[in-house]
Amino acid sequence: MDRPRPGLNRRRFLKGTALAAVPYALLPDARAGAEAQAVDYPLADWQPANSGNYTVSKRPTSYPLDYVVIHVTQETYPSTLAIFQNPAKKVSAHYVVRSADGHVAQCVREANIAWHAGNWDYNTRSIGIEHEGWVDQPAYFTNALYEQSAKLTAAVCDTYGIPKDRAHILGHYEVPGTDHTDPGPNWDWTRYIRLVNFA
Repeated sequence: MDRPRPGLNRRRFLKGTALAAVPYALLPDARAGAEAQAVDYPLADWQPANSGNYTVSKRPTSYPLDYVVIHVTQETYPSTLAIFQNPAKKVSAHYVVRSADGHVAQCVREANIAWHAGNWDYNTRSIGIEHEGWVDQPAYFTNALYEQSAKLTAAVCDTYGIPKDRAHILGHYEVPGTDHTDPGPNWDWTRYIRLVNFA
């Protein structure tokens, strides 16, 4: 005995078929609104660090922002994001810049304190930017990486009134008490500061 299927009629069938024919690129992304609100830098992609890897704050009200600290990951871009998402690692940075194309991921809101500098005072007063690569492999420091990172640093400096100079844009190795050497001797500071000032 044939029974009619509940809820299946010609109109519903046609609507479903029409929707299936729409390319996914044209459909709204349910996450788009939340992610767009989460980033401080409009060109960044939201890739949140685990909440156990940074300190919630209300900067610049709770602490002034005086520095940008430049890092090199000593890891690949995806591995760095995975480390920041692992609560056992107890480390994060506000941003990660990919070597190949300069793509920027934001991992911690600028108002919050990322655990990147190895010095609590500097963590509270800085934005940390990681760059994919290794200090002894200058091929990772591509034109795209320098240019997109410089735009990001310029935007951060403009937002918080941080001077665009070497006294305020620091290498990780310049943070007091650190044992790190990044971004290393192959990082072109002259070029970078020039790009920041012309961004």
